[in-house]
Amino acid sequence: MKTSQAWRVGMADMQILPGPRHRPPLRRPMWIIILVLLVTLFLICAYMYPPQSSAACYVFSSRGCMSITDWLPPAPAREFTDEELASHVVIKDILNSPPILSHKSKIAFMFLTPGKFSVYVHASKEKPVHVSRYFVNRDIRSDQVIWGKISMVDAERRLLAYALQDPDNQHFVLLSDSFQDPGPHGNGRYSEHMLPEIEKKDFRKGAQWFSMKRQHAVIVVADNLYYSKFRDYCK
Repeated sequence: MKTSQAWRVGMADMQILPGPRHRPPLRRPMWIIILVLLVTLFLICAYMYPPQSSAACYVFSSRGCMSITDWLPPAPAREFTDEELASHVVIKDILNSPPILSHKSKIAFMFLTPGKFSVYVHASKEKPVHVSRYFVNRDIRSDQVIWGKISMVDAERRLLAYALQDPDNQHFVLLSDSFQDPGPHGNGRYSEHMLPEIEKKDFRKGAQWFSMKRQHAVIVVADNLYYSKFRDYCK
């Protein structure tokens, strides 16, 4: 009896280990997948159809958005000086005037090239006299020209002035046999003394060659306001 009772007590004190649980398969978080798809679709649409409002452009940078400076109010217009006002009136009147019609319109090449056109040469005094018929009575008064100096502009203005004497010349082309690259420091010649007529944002550098219509040639020859600024301060 004692043995049977002890066995029953022992069975009651034993812990029965639980068996393996059968967990259901993990469910995918569908809301995360849907959210990722929506965000991706939104970004694709924003890239293909760039926003145009300032708020949207502030959040999303896009090629179709304007820069922040485009949204700023325009700067107040600067009041022109008396010389600027007179110069603008002359330039506007020249550009609005009807061009002079000629039945023998020609191109004035202000250097050396053969063909059916006028030739005007600004030659060095040290060079021999031209013997070609294209250059007879075409040499103009010349002076020493230094690269990068105002003497180059003076020579060009003399060429234009001589070429403008022929009313049949409707187009003017300056040709040169050499070129010297001003390099990355060309804009460094700008001077604050050129203000207010010439602002730094309007300062440009480029090749000496040009091609222009008769109206623009007249403006270049008649101008004194901007020419004097470059002559006095662009060293």
